[in-house]
Amino acid sequence: MNIHEYQAKRLFARYDIPIPGGDVATTPQEARQIAEKLGVPVVVKAQVLVGGRGKAGGIKLARNPDEAAARAEEILGMDIKGLTVEKVLVDEAADIQDELYLGVVLDRGNKRVILMGSSEGGVDIEEVAATSPEKIVRVTVEPLLGLREFQARQLAYGMGLDKGLVRQFVGIAQGLYRAFMENDASLAEINPLVVTGDGRLLAVDGKMNIDDSGLFRHPEIEAMRDTAEEDESERLAREAGLSYVDLDGEIGCMVNGAGLAMATMDIVKLYGGAPANFLDIGGGAKADKVAAALRIILSDPRVKAVLFNIFGGITRGDEVARGILEALSEIQTDVPMVVRLVGTRAEEGRQLLADAKMITAESLSDAAQKAVAAARGQLA
Repeated sequence: MNIHEYQAKRLFARYDIPIPGGDVATTPQEARQIAEKLGVPVVVKAQVLVGGRGKAGGIKLARNPDEAAARAEEILGMDIKGLTVEKVLVDEAADIQDELYLGVVLDRGNKRVILMGSSEGGVDIEEVAATSPEKIVRVTVEPLLGLREFQARQLAYGMGLDKGLVRQFVGIAQGLYRAFMENDASLAEINPLVVTGDGRLLAVDGKMNIDDSGLFRHPEIEAMRDTAEEDESERLAREAGLSYVDLDGEIGCMVNGAGLAMATMDIVKLYGGAPANFLDIGGGAKADKVAAALRIILSDPRVKAVLFNIFGGITRGDEVARGILEALSEIQTDVPMVVRLVGTRAEEGRQLLADAKMITAESLSDAAQKAVAAARGQLA
């Protein structure tokens, strides 16, 4: 789950990370009121869950309340990479002398959390990694010890930070690490972390991604979810208790089990196709859940064929078949469907589907080849 910049920075403030004064506005009038309250030049920033706001014109400086209202009016309603701006953050404008990068992320290869810092703040860290990898400094955190002060200092010195700023930097780095760990984040990032004209460090932007699997421990963060900016299919899948990720292929996949789903996508690609999604209906899925999954798949106009790969253990084959037929009774579609169904009550399920004139397959290899052919209109 991604949260907005203003939400991330409010979380940061709980961990003593300095952030600019400011508030969120949904109308130009509210933006004017916030600017009047702050009494200083402000920055009006679009709040959308996508990068590239500045290049799209979603970040503007305002020198007074009237300008803040005008800039907010320009930004509200903008389309930024397919998302409509419905709110803006009105922050105090900082006297920026230098821009740094500081981030916390999980290094899955080393099974450790790492902190990354760079003197090249204000741009995507991926761009820095590609063009100037030597400017990224990393420290690896031992999970039983947490981030030690000497490690934060090591990061600061490696970034070439002025000695007078090191103590502030250590506090910010430790606060960001705690924010990452205590909120089950997969990413916590300050970009840029700026050096101001009066010698302070200030987090003028912030980003946090929260691990969905940890949200049950954080109902206050779950309440921050902005469903208006989520992919509609992924939102519906979450509400139905399905694991779904939208991809860019043409073969819709419905599978029970994450490992089997990955294998299914791999074999689709092996035979020249491309999966349109990852979808795991889970163990024990009933007909209503299968029907919901199929409705989500068929709502994607790119899908030219659907591949069902169900291995019945806890999940019953006849329940899956009934779910497919239930969904098809509600949705008029001419998208061809290939079903591979084995395991518990698979024979009953196959009979139900055969009576409905669906394409069946005995093996995953056979099913994938038939699905690719069907998507190309080559299956009779």
